[in-house]
Amino acid sequence: MPTPLFAIPLWIDLVAVAIGAIQGAMFAGRFTDRRMDLLGISIIGITVGLGGGLLRDILLGGVPAALLSNWYLPVAAVFALLGMLLQSLFNRLGALIITLDAVTIGLFGVIGTTKALAAGLPEIPALFVGVVSAVGGSVLRDMMLNVPIAVMHVGSLYAAAALAGCGLLVVLVAFEMQITVAAMICVVATTVIRVLAARFGWSLPQQRAIGSWPHWRRRGPIPPLRVWPLRRVRTAPEPAPEPAEEPTLTGDR
Repeated sequence: MPTPLFAIPLWIDLVAVAIGAIQGAMFAGRFTDRRMDLLGISIIGITVGLGGGLLRDILLGGVPAALLSNWYLPVAAVFALLGMLLQSLFNRLGALIITLDAVTIGLFGVIGTTKALAAGLPEIPALFVGVVSAVGGSVLRDMMLNVPIAVMHVGSLYAAAALAGCGLLVVLVAFEMQITVAAMICVVATTVIRVLAARFGWSLPQQRAIGSWPHWRRRGPIPPLRVWPLRRVRTAPEPAPEPAEEPTLTGDR
């Protein structure tokens, strides 16, 4: 039986888009050497605010929700410009912006996951769609600005928070919890993980090979792997070296 959709009012969805657009403009404002104009800032804001939803609907084979209303694109563009013009003000409200952004991550993740489950996708692909919906905007932003993709590098738990929230939603839905209650629990869980990670600098371990872990490290070089044992070849023993003659002293004493 398909999972019912978790629907939220339009104004809440637009607030989430506006917060994403503000963060996109604030991020782009760090790159003063790029000399972006007002149109470029607007495009970055639209990308961050709507990118996750666009990728979600493309993966599900439908028309993106942002293209079915006249509100999404203007809201994203206007708030991106506000984020650029009032960047110093929003920088002073950093904690509030991070908290609201964490809530939007949870909302986008929940909407993407429930929409995928309602479309008949299995749990694991639905989880993937939910995470893409939550972090897709930031990925597209980094690609457009030609900078390293943030969610793929060591840092605060951004994608991991979305993965935890969406995974919890899938589990609760599997136990037949009411969809609205399950969605609210997952939004709270995602928000708490993201805010605590930003506050205390939590991150996933940096990539490293197994041999680089201290408790697994061998002493000396690791011998090469051999499928077949080497056959020992018997050789004749080498003759022992002859003892050197002692030198004799000559001349007057």
